[in-house]
Amino acid sequence: MRYDQLEHAIRAACDVADDTELLIFGSQSILGSFPEAPESLRASIEVDIQPLNRPEMADYIDGALGQESQFHQTHGFYVHGISIEAATLPEGWGDRTIAVSHIKRTRGHTGYCLEAHDLAASKLVAYREKDRVFVTVLLSEGLIDGHTLLNRIGYLPVSDGVRNRLIRWVKITIADLSGDDQ
Repeated sequence: MRYDQLEHAIRAACDVADDTELLIFGSQSILGSFPEAPESLRASIEVDIQPLNRPEMADYIDGALGQESQFHQTHGFYVHGISIEAATLPEGWGDRTIAVSHIKRTRGHTGYCLEAHDLAASKLVAYREKDRVFVTVLLSEGLIDGHTLLNRIGYLPVSDGVRNRLIRWVKITIADLSGDDQ
């Protein structure tokens, strides 16, 4: 996905939801922090969105703009209307979102993207291989700071066992990337 496609998704989702603001989460929210993010971080053709003021419209977005829709077939990407509650996010994430808005390109509508460290912490909770690779790229490219990520993991609403596993994974990954021996 490209930044201009994210802007298109904002326009289209706001039109469907009859809302002017959206929450954008999932991997493509990285475009809010880094519009020119490495291609490996922009590989997904899906953007996860929930209308901010009309969350009940998420299913309508999914129906109109989702996978296999006419929108998807026409534009080569799709908008997944889904509740933000599907993501596990660090406390305070809403205060750190990155606004994507432009008078012409988004028609003045705003998509609030997860900040990169919040996104990384959320991806690690899922702990799928693709999510760990995503976070590894963020760390290796210097797009996020390991210490800040560790701090955000401390604010995730997860069990101590899960938190400890994520902290251990981040520390090992940072050491591997820096060439340090454990």
